[in-house]
Amino acid sequence: MISRIVAIVIFVIMFVEIVREKRPRFLVALVAGAATIVVVFLVCMHSIESVRVALSFDSMLEPTFWYAGHEESSAMNTGINWSTIIFIAGMMIMVEGMSEAGFFDWLCLRLAKAVNYKPVPLFICFMVLSAVLSMFIDSITVILFLAVASVRLGHLLEFDPVPFIIAQIFTANLGGSATMSGDPPNIIIGTALGYSFFDFLRNTGVIALVGLIVVVPFFYFCFRKELVSEADMASLTAKGLDPRGAITSMKKFAVSVVIFAFVVLLLITHAMTGLTVATVGVIAAVITLATNRAPLHLIKRVDWETILFFIGLFVAVSGLEETGVLEALANGIAAITGGNLTVMVIIIVWLSAIASAFVDNIPFAATMVPVINSLSATMGVPLDTLAWTLAMGTDIGGSATPIGASANVAGTSIAARDGHPITWGRYCKYSAPASILIIALSMVMILLRY
Repeated sequence: MISRIVAIVIFVIMFVEIVREKRPRFLVALVAGAATIVVVFLVCMHSIESVRVALSFDSMLEPTFWYAGHEESSAMNTGINWSTIIFIAGMMIMVEGMSEAGFFDWLCLRLAKAVNYKPVPLFICFMVLSAVLSMFIDSITVILFLAVASVRLGHLLEFDPVPFIIAQIFTANLGGSATMSGDPPNIIIGTALGYSFFDFLRNTGVIALVGLIVVVPFFYFCFRKELVSEADMASLTAKGLDPRGAITSMKKFAVSVVIFAFVVLLLITHAMTGLTVATVGVIAAVITLATNRAPLHLIKRVDWETILFFIGLFVAVSGLEETGVLEALANGIAAITGGNLTVMVIIIVWLSAIASAFVDNIPFAATMVPVINSLSATMGVPLDTLAWTLAMGTDIGGSATPIGASANVAGTSIAARDGHPITWGRYCKYSAPASILIIALSMVMILLRY
């Protein structure tokens, strides 16, 4: 009982500190993870075995960690999910290589030129582009590039980039919900429960597509007055922009495009080839580094703080799992629902959405994965249904506030840095109703389909 209380206290303090944003979140997570190992596992439980399970180094020694054959393992990963860590790190290295070659700047300028730099069609195109890119690249990276491009074009064409950034953040999170590689919560759910790229695409992808059809006109009507008033402001200097000027080296650009296409192909077919996402991440990193003249420079540019954040987070969550807190939570939900799948879906989707709106959806997803796994095992309900429910709840709920997802923080930070601060009021005025709308849509589609 004491170990449970201590594990909960450590986890709650970690959550509060992450929300307060007074200290680097990676440092908060690492301290929480270290406290879990020392205080919970060693002092309270006297269990070296729990430490071994939490660190989970031996999982990487299993052949199925790298090659799962033609059947994905559905075994629940406990402790640090090294598959997630390796995959994200590999994708970050690949994206840094693409960025260095000017791929993202070229893509944004090319799209802007195609619509003659008009704000209304540019607004719609950027929303769709944000959703599509986030299906294959993590939404944080997509927003980093699109927000910078929006601010740059806004200054050039004399329009307010804030509507662009708010809409892009939402559609990035929505597009990221469609695949396993799009949003960090989906990566956690997929790697922990053994789902493939196509598993997500066939299930959450359908919901995301319908959601995109709904939110594009929603955001257009929200911002139509601002966009229409700026529609004829295309400046002469814009016509001098050449997308090819963003390409630093044509050779590096071509190589980065080929690598990106190859990695996307591996992700799409990994369930058929048997290659795990960890292996795909390693392949992406190795090829990118091997084809770059300054591999150490790329490695230094990787967001290692996010990687460390994940590691500390997984250890802190393992404290809740090893002490039985998550099992008790699962039993509580089971008791409330009485094993009724409909009630379970409603509770999980709205609980996930509300929680993810106020705390980062990454730790919440990591916390809930073992909960739904336990619910499925104890109540006999389909794990797939609970997984898709959790994915949509965390991904879309995280869009509701500026701190709900890492992509939100990245986008609003870029806007503020360039003289366009986005207040909580302005952000939530548009994104909160959109989140409620898509969560309700997701709930209805899940209940009707499953």
